Amino acid sequence: MLSTISAAAGSPPPELHTVRDYVRWGASAFARAGLVFGHGTDNALDEAFHLVLWALKLPADLPAIYLEAALTAEEKSSVWALLRERIETRRPAAYLIGEIQFCGLPFTVDERVLIPRSPIGEMIGQGFQPWLTVEPLRILDLCAGSGCIGIACAQAFLEARVDLAELSPAALEVCRLNIARHHCGEQVHALGSDLFEALQGQRYELIVSNPPYVPEAEVDALGPEFQHEPRLALAAGSDGMDLVERILREAPAHLSEGGLLVCEIGGSQEEFNARFPDIPVSWPEFERGGDGVFVIGKADLEDWLQGN
Repeated sequence: MLSTISAAAGSPPPELHTVRDYVRWGASAFARAGLVFGHGTDNALDEAFHLVLWALKLPADLPAIYLEAALTAEEKSSVWALLRERIETRRPAAYLIGEIQFCGLPFTVDERVLIPRSPIGEMIGQGFQPWLTVEPLRILDLCAGSGCIGIACAQAFLEARVDLAELSPAALEVCRLNIARHHCGEQVHALGSDLFEALQGQRYELIVSNPPYVPEAEVDALGPEFQHEPRLALAAGSDGMDLVERILREAPAHLSEGGLLVCEIGGSQEEFNARFPDIPVSWPEFERGGDGVFVIGKADLEDWLQGN
């Protein structure tokens, strides 16, 4: 594929000069290569724009006039190498540059963790209203991955203590990198736990989780970019609901009175409804896109469990 893009595959085409030129070339090359998006951008143009600006260390809100700025030879080489790496390796952009924004905060990410892209970020910005009826003094980010949800919650609720619970030792390393990055070690704590296993006796006003929820067969069918993410963070049984069921059954023992469970299941809402047809959850709508997040209070969850 690359040999058809440039006669000299190791160097950029001589016709490319400006920031705009490289964004346009990247978008076209990404489309021709059949790249898959969904890790921070959802189309070739936005991804090319993001990578070009990152390589040039320019802000995302770059004034349009600077798109016409000519690149130096060194800058051309840097941008070209990054765009080609995206095509050749099929690694998501966030892994290539080592970070991604979530809730307006930068988070370190690599192949040890799922790339943050949860619509729960919008709920954090709204203080989980109107569903959260008590001020959270303790918050649990269950299946924390990079720790982005829990750390963003800590920024939103400055008086709350936040626990990041994660099964993968490798992901816990990334959690701790992000705790250090955001200087929140006195407020946020990471611990190894298979769901609630290491949290006996602990209770929280708010439990937020983005657990694995993709059916095994669907994980295998995902594009090459998704295969770079840890399978442990994606797959959860034949219908994707194995861990979700454990969370539903075990969460009440760890919710304070009036507490709230927020859980993302993404595109597996059909599987959720099939396994739990009568559960009284609410499904928030998101202004910035995304779906598949349910919320349920402790009392409603206990009532449902008593009948099942």
